[in-house]
Amino acid sequence: MTQRHATSSICTYNTKQIFVRGEDLCESLIGGVSLGDFIYLIVLGTRPTAAQRAIVEAAIVALADHGIAPSVVAARITYMGAPESLQGAVAAGLLGVGDQFVGTVELTAPLLVEMVSHPDGLEAAARAIVQRHGEQKKLLPGFGQPHHKPDDPRPAALFKVAEAHGVSGRYVAALKALSRAFDESLGRHMTINAPGAIAALFLEIGVPLKIMRGFLVISRCIGLVGHLHEEQNKPAGRAMWEAAAHAVEYDGKAPPASA
Repeated sequence: MTQRHATSSICTYNTKQIFVRGEDLCESLIGGVSLGDFIYLIVLGTRPTAAQRAIVEAAIVALADHGIAPSVVAARITYMGAPESLQGAVAAGLLGVGDQFVGTVELTAPLLVEMVSHPDGLEAAARAIVQRHGEQKKLLPGFGQPHHKPDDPRPAALFKVAEAHGVSGRYVAALKALSRAFDESLGRHMTINAPGAIAALFLEIGVPLKIMRGFLVISRCIGLVGHLHEEQNKPAGRAMWEAAAHAVEYDGKAPPASA
């Protein structure tokens, strides 16, 4: 069997230069691009437009931190046990970026793609999706936020950035139609959450579905590093550990009576 020729288009170097996506790192990129530009370039291979830059940067800022979230607890407690491994503590927190927290962009985006291609229009597509999720007893991704009532404040801020850069098209319209249908089915209002809004905006600017979560991993990494710096100076990991020990009651076999 002929071995496939492997290639990479991201980075190369010689004895005096380093090139990232074909651009000279030292002459063109260091001091010449913003962090948002560089993230977009290295991930997607081109420099972003002003709108793409604004939305990616807004998304990264929006999801970098949300208080003592599960990922933060994991990172801080890991650091408490292994303070020599900052990277291990960050990794522990990032392992929780999935279908329940932050990474729900990858669940919401396909629904919006389905809606914009639906032959009967957005409203009919929205009703069908809501009905399907209800029948399957599945949560509708992109909606709900336990700490903010009646609305998560982040989507409005994200949409404002998008509108300022002329980005508010069919995927945003689809998300809002889905929101209306969901509210109607529940008989009450359920907020669009930040990952839901980001899913729509990433689709608007052409971020591929399979890499959307990657941008949010970058985002959450920033927040975790901040928490670990605080943990170095104001330790909270032990308090979290002790709180968990008190919160979870033992219900196993009774231990033998002490002598």
